[in-house]
Amino acid sequence: MNIGIETYGTIKPYYIQTLAMIYFPGAKFPELEHIFQADLRIFVEVIKRDGEIMANAALIYGSEGYRWTETIKIDSVHGDLDRAKKVAAGKAFIKAAERMTGIVPPWGILTGVRPAKVATELLDAGHSPEETADIISREYFVSPIKAKLATDVSVAESKIITPESRRECSVYIGIPFCPTRCAYCSFVSYTSPNLLKLIPDYLDALVHDIDGIFSVIEKLGMNVASVYIGGGTPTILDPRQLDRLLSRVNSHVSGLREFTVEAGRPDTITAEKLRVIAAHGVDRISVNTQTLNDEVLRKIGRAHDSGMFFSAYELAKTVGIPNINVDLIAGLPYDTTESFVDTVDRVIALDPENITVHTFSVKRSSEFKTEGKFDVTSRIATDSVAYSQKALTKAGYLPYYMYRQKNTVGNLENVGYAKPGHEGLYNIYMMEEVHTVFAAGASSVTKLVSVPDKDGNVRIERLFQPKYPYEYLDDHRGERAGEKFANLEKTALEFFDK
Repeated sequence: MNIGIETYGTIKPYYIQTLAMIYFPGAKFPELEHIFQADLRIFVEVIKRDGEIMANAALIYGSEGYRWTETIKIDSVHGDLDRAKKVAAGKAFIKAAERMTGIVPPWGILTGVRPAKVATELLDAGHSPEETADIISREYFVSPIKAKLATDVSVAESKIITPESRRECSVYIGIPFCPTRCAYCSFVSYTSPNLLKLIPDYLDALVHDIDGIFSVIEKLGMNVASVYIGGGTPTILDPRQLDRLLSRVNSHVSGLREFTVEAGRPDTITAEKLRVIAAHGVDRISVNTQTLNDEVLRKIGRAHDSGMFFSAYELAKTVGIPNINVDLIAGLPYDTTESFVDTVDRVIALDPENITVHTFSVKRSSEFKTEGKFDVTSRIATDSVAYSQKALTKAGYLPYYMYRQKNTVGNLENVGYAKPGHEGLYNIYMMEEVHTVFAAGASSVTKLVSVPDKDGNVRIERLFQPKYPYEYLDDHRGERAGEKFANLEKTALEFFDK
């Protein structure tokens, strides 16, 4: 579908585009001069008058028109004038779109990656959790269940995010290789035999990269709170390679608050690898099955079955790693609500410290996107996510971090649940931009984050590593490697000197 958008009164068309994508995922937006050729035309205007904002929205589809007017006050609940205009415009558009499509989006007008941010702002302004959830539901058209979820996540995060944690940093180390490519994945990861042959050279460059990063951290005088080794699939490395990588990290830092290796794929997990991981002080791993339906696992391109997952999980428990996370994905193609309910129940029965429930997201370059094998509205995903929230809460798990992605079926979310005291710290630090995260490895991003100023504002600067492993190798050879670390050091020192 082609959608033409016209806005009046300082509302930017892009904001309306993000709302339109809730109802019409995959839509294209022609330039203004071609708006009259669009299948659907959207008009939104905002008008300020006497301490209020009035917004009008109209959706014109063929000979049919769907309209709504919304008026809100400019007050502390809605924030500054620009925020109030967005809220009014969003509410008017949502109501008009609801009249046209019959769809009531669970997150209302909240389109950002971090919906808990709104809850945090309200809690910081002195509202109680109950008042916060009510305001989010009433003023942002968020369903009561999602409003409470956002508030619960914000409350959990507030116990982790301290003034001390904001002065610290974390380190991310990327291993962008996998044994096979999942049909739903678009991450930069490499599976072909020729590319997997790069691993030894990649590891040589990576440990040098790690040395450089920790040298910068030492010069900055920062304490490292957490290290997260992700992917790809870090456990695609053999035991000797894992030992080398983890030994290099241990040579620079000890006493971490959290040390994570995303083991991820059960087909790459062995007892020997887990013993190496545990011996180096890693206290958190992921063993990710996504679903326990073997037919679905086969069709989505995973190289393990449910039996292999249970074996890998039991190995991790036997080795004694104290925190184990299990990733699940609701709304996968070929899955059913009944199947996902069974998966949730069986994983809860294992009693892991963390369970993360993702909602299937239609990645632009994934196989499923190319083949069109997904249901954008997905009643299955909606019911599956709803069940997981109830079942996990009943079993004693609390939501502690959450994020949303574009093109997620059902306009839903990804939520990390943990037993109290077992929250994944890095997940919060990274998602909420609590502090600086230095990153080593191909396709990784160092994110410099300042301590909040007196108004709570932070400065953020990003430094990107080369996307592909062969580019990364070129960038870490000879003089180029030295130049890279010199630039990182200069940029970081100047950033924190401001």
